[in-house]
Amino acid sequence: MIGKLLGWLRNRREPARIPEALWLDVSSQLPFISCLDSDERLRLRRLAEEFLTEKEFTAVAGLELNDAICVSIAVQGCLPILNLGLGHYRDWVGIIIYADQFIIPRCIEDEFGVVHEYRELASGEAWDGGPLLISWRDAQMAGDGYNVVIHEFAHKLDMRNGEADGMPPLPPGMPAAEWQQVLLASYDAFCAAVDRADGGGEETAFDPYAAENPGEFFAVMSEAFFEMPLRLRAEFPDLYANLARFYRQDPASRIGPSASAAAD
Repeated sequence: MIGKLLGWLRNRREPARIPEALWLDVSSQLPFISCLDSDERLRLRRLAEEFLTEKEFTAVAGLELNDAICVSIAVQGCLPILNLGLGHYRDWVGIIIYADQFIIPRCIEDEFGVVHEYRELASGEAWDGGPLLISWRDAQMAGDGYNVVIHEFAHKLDMRNGEADGMPPLPPGMPAAEWQQVLLASYDAFCAAVDRADGGGEETAFDPYAAENPGEFFAVMSEAFFEMPLRLRAEFPDLYANLARFYRQDPASRIGPSASAAAD
């Protein structure tokens, strides 16, 4: 059954308002939200309501859309722009939600000019200027550094000035050369760590998918920034500092001095 909130989303006659019970239920399932102070939680809720007002949700592959799904994705997706504003998401509208992972057709040309077509299983996808695709099953796995919603929304931020290459539009006073130097140095160090882990049969602290390219590195580390800030700050302090300047947030400081000291 489609609830009142989704009925409003279809009609677009008045601003969305997330009912208190629904807000508490959704936020209780997202552990990183509990670290926000009361002002931040209120601002996140209002931002999510604005987001719901502007975006269009579509469920496919047998998924029945409901209020909780829309609110959960809105809340997670708005966390990165809590201090940036909704304008950072204004160049796209649609969000397509699958019940589970989905297949995306791919086409690449190799160094000899031969075109290869294949199909890839995905849990999320961000299209430049187009919709954002999310697996609801994966969205519900948020926590411990894995967050497909934040990952794909980070790609959207990255795409504001072109392809997702790890070089999003930076705030005033933040030199692009400095950002790129830190990003690439951290990326190279992570790729080396992935190689060592593969050779020793071990696991890296963060998702090895980040080693795919700098764009994926930015998105995966954005997940870690909000979900595992102490670990990210300890492993890549310069990268953490740049992400804090970019997102205008310091998630590690929300956890408390005792937890920070233990992690460091």
